[in-house]
Amino acid sequence: METPKILIADDDKKTRDFVAAFLSYKGYQVYQAFDGQDALQKIETHDVQMVITDIMMPRVNGLEFIRQLKSLRPEIVTIAYSAFANNEMTANLLKAGAFFYLEKPFNLEELETHVKRGLEHQALQSKSFRSKPCIKNRALLNNIIGESEKMLSLFEMIEKVATSDSTVLIQGESGTGKELVARAIHDLSNRSEKNFVALNCAAIPDELLESELFGHVKGSFTGAVATRVGRFEMADKGTLFLDEIGDMKANLQVKLLRVLQSRELEPVGSTRSKKVDVRIIAATNQNLDHMVASKEFREDLYYRLSVIPIMLPPLRERGADVPLLLNSFLEKFNRSKQRKVQGFDKQVLEILGSYDWPGNVRELENLVERLVIIKGSGVINIHDLPEKYRGGRSTPAVHGEHMINLPDDGFCLNSAVEEFENRLILQALERSGGNKKEAAELLNLKRTTLIEKLKKKKLVYGEHPVSP
Repeated sequence: METPKILIADDDKKTRDFVAAFLSYKGYQVYQAFDGQDALQKIETHDVQMVITDIMMPRVNGLEFIRQLKSLRPEIVTIAYSAFANNEMTANLLKAGAFFYLEKPFNLEELETHVKRGLEHQALQSKSFRSKPCIKNRALLNNIIGESEKMLSLFEMIEKVATSDSTVLIQGESGTGKELVARAIHDLSNRSEKNFVALNCAAIPDELLESELFGHVKGSFTGAVATRVGRFEMADKGTLFLDEIGDMKANLQVKLLRVLQSRELEPVGSTRSKKVDVRIIAATNQNLDHMVASKEFREDLYYRLSVIPIMLPPLRERGADVPLLLNSFLEKFNRSKQRKVQGFDKQVLEILGSYDWPGNVRELENLVERLVIIKGSGVINIHDLPEKYRGGRSTPAVHGEHMINLPDDGFCLNSAVEEFENRLILQALERSGGNKKEAAELLNLKRTTLIEKLKKKKLVYGEHPVSP
């Protein structure tokens, strides 16, 4: 196995040498750079997997360096550190693509933990990047995660259709990532410098959808107190993404067809037409073929929309992507929720890898967010999974016929009881949305007793104090 290569970027030579010496002792191949610009040059000649960088550096500072690095080499994992960062800077670092942020002075064991996790993440990411076709900018597909055969075919299709101006119809079950695909097509197209405008046709009341699409003039209907530009005009020279197009009523289907054919629209209440230059990407989780056959959707509009059809595979048909998705969402929520969950044990990976995922990637993402919030730290095991994911598999319990087996080397009862109690309290808080009164009722406790336990245990639910 090849020795991982790490680059240290810091204008403070003492700190740089200290971190480099520690990582070299741990078996890593380490390079050094005295600032961001020097680091970018060294990355050209050294195939590094990770960069550890200070933020306050001359010429190219750490934040700008991370942005440039992610544009050039998005598969490289970055850990940033500083003694002067505030909440705003930390948020900007993570937004720019930093894997983790450490506050100086930091503990070397903590650094080593994040280095190991970062390199594991990098290995998965780089494998995915190697499998993907060569596109204009690999970072533009970074939000669509997958390395299965079906996903590789999807990446190739996105690359091919992006360069054209043809209308695209994306079909797939709810939660498969239709908007992500639409955004990727826009970002890779020659319209990428213009607006990407999204509209969920099912989320807008029928009587308002026409105004949302085409705009209206002042006084055209009750409540129209001012002239308003519609989504088509907002997306002029850019891309308009019409989600849940199958929910559009017949009268609006006619008007949409007219705009697609003539490239002209009439705002509600206006007698003048306006020219628009918009690329349409439509999406639906419904079967439009069946809707056309049953006269629920216009056949001529269907063929106008589906010039280039793209079918997104459900997650159950690309099970090989589940570990990659789990890892990606774990890192995402560890950062955003300020948690330190280390990963999933083997049994959990087997269970989730064979689960059907009726809610697709969105369901998986929601599950990981929930697990990260409740677990907080350590490794997620079968006890942490909601019942429906365990699928009837037996799990150790503290009473009844299924008892915890006492290990040969003994067991810390107090720690186990404490962990069990903490988990139940956090689950009650999650179920009650953070309301302590409701959580106490679920636990058959007095509210004051629960408050005292929270103070004593220093438990935190979510990112903010729980409500009274």
